[in-house]
Amino acid sequence: MPIRETLTDKTAFDAIRPALFALDPERGHRLAITALKALPIGKPQPPSRALRIDVAGLSFPNPVGVAAGFDKDAEVPDALLGLGFGFTEVGSITPLTQAGNAKPRLFRLVEDEAVINRMGFNNAGAARARVRLRKRAARGGIVGVNIGANKDSDDRIADYAVMAELMAPFASYLAVNVSSPNTPGLRALQDEGALRGLIDAVIAAREDAKLDNPPPIFLKVAPDLEPADIDAIARLALDRKLGALIVSNTTISRPSLQSRHANESGGLSGAPLRALALERLRDFRKATGGAIPLVGVGGIANAEDAWERIRAGASLVQLYSALVYRGPTLGAHIARGIERLMKRDGFTTIAEAVGSE
Repeated sequence: MPIRETLTDKTAFDAIRPALFALDPERGHRLAITALKALPIGKPQPPSRALRIDVAGLSFPNPVGVAAGFDKDAEVPDALLGLGFGFTEVGSITPLTQAGNAKPRLFRLVEDEAVINRMGFNNAGAARARVRLRKRAARGGIVGVNIGANKDSDDRIADYAVMAELMAPFASYLAVNVSSPNTPGLRALQDEGALRGLIDAVIAAREDAKLDNPPPIFLKVAPDLEPADIDAIARLALDRKLGALIVSNTTISRPSLQSRHANESGGLSGAPLRALALERLRDFRKATGGAIPLVGVGGIANAEDAWERIRAGASLVQLYSALVYRGPTLGAHIARGIERLMKRDGFTTIAEAVGSE
């Protein structure tokens, strides 16, 4: 069966998965992007009365999205939306082209349904991504843009500001990524003082774009935070009226793992991150008092995982590593499962369920 047909058929994906897993993970990822580019461009998901939810002034047709890292250069956002995702987030994108860290830098931990990566914000740069985003802008659908700084930048805050101004016209929302563990010193920007300066610079740059409807700003945080960090970030998010917090990025911690790649350096994602990401989501729900939307990400692989995250306080959820193991139809499958779980538990809308545990 042609590869492009496997993208819309879970049984076919299961059949070819051993062959895909025989490839180097980065080559396998590139093959997936190439296959998605070959798909006819479909329409974004139509809104579902039960699954639709409004977050930060945006109307999401369903709460299941693709996390940043899968479509780094904004090559296939419309293909992903056409597969049933309610939204997708491209990037991380930096001002200048960046090769990233030395290879190998991406590892499948098959026994753990996990991934370790130390990619290092590899991407083709803002100019190329901006051309693609401009071309697809009229198609609609929610496409967030995850922005970052170049590794060798002398002024990383200035990099984020540049990216905010460049991408604001073509982004449904801007996701500020200060939580990747693979750029030295980046997570230090989560410190309250540094983060305040960064967010203020991004807000100012967004305004410099002079848009009638500027995109909301989402902040992506790490799961490896202390209680004081959580409280400080929550205060800042509320004070600066951020659109949402994305909780969370990959972890540098290492729970018990079975794979031979367990000791590779980098950020761990997938099933072993599930408990930590859920705990951190609950922490941010408590710290914000439910006054700011949360996006739950980390270890979500089925409708039950997504529903648990929603009940714990997430208005939206995102996937990435689970797509490696369960295929690109997973988003639509989870959305249908959430609707069943809503009915089972007596909810008529997602908004009613958020934080209801």
